[in-house]
Amino acid sequence: AGVRYSLENPFAYVTANLVGHMTMLEIARHQPDFEHLVYASSSSVYGGNTKLPFAVDDPTDTPVSLYAATKKSDELMSHCYSHLYRIPQTGLRFFTVYGPWGRPDMAMYIFCKAITEGKKVPVFNHGDMFRDFTYVDDIVAGVIASLDNTPDVTDENTPCRVYNIGNHKSEPLMRMIGLIEEALGKKADIELLPMQPGDVKETFADIEAISRDTGFKPTTPIDVGVPKFVEWFKSYEGV
Repeated sequence: AGVRYSLENPFAYVTANLVGHMTMLEIARHQPDFEHLVYASSSSVYGGNTKLPFAVDDPTDTPVSLYAATKKSDELMSHCYSHLYRIPQTGLRFFTVYGPWGRPDMAMYIFCKAITEGKKVPVFNHGDMFRDFTYVDDIVAGVIASLDNTPDVTDENTPCRVYNIGNHKSEPLMRMIGLIEEALGKKADIELLPMQPGDVKETFADIEAISRDTGFKPTTPIDVGVPKFVEWFKSYEGV
């Protein structure tokens, strides 16, 4: 997962996201009476799209990172296997998932660690970034709702679909940093940097499709979610 490491070790992404996904498809294909595969895609597939919010029928053929390209490839392979072998599948394009047990290479963890250690906080594109931050509990609810809502298998259709799964609110990166500062009770020593290769300025999820089909409705704004993450971070890191 993640854009930045794909710049350093691209073959890891080929192994995990292409060969790994293909392996899961083959396992599903050979299971008798297989019911439904739900897999993680990514909001990164939208590449440099400037139309907001991102909708599931927007073009996704201009990825700006290898990570995004592998995730788009997963969607295409899944569609192929659904068409050929009638395997019901749902791909979920995750939008900036955060919360307890979040990955240490994600921005929120990096910022918390840097602030608590009195180190500089790297902020790219000089802080002019926006993200659709989605709390992990909301993501879990959406994954389960999607799993429980299997695409119909008929002679006429390919039982494969893709949903955005996000908070449906694009928040300024600097506001997120302010919430971390408030929760930690300590100001960040911010280092403003240029945009990183493979990154995008803004993400924003149109969640109409998943809400219509599954009843998915995120309930955790960043005002609630960020302090929850910081509380976990302090406990985990012994701050």
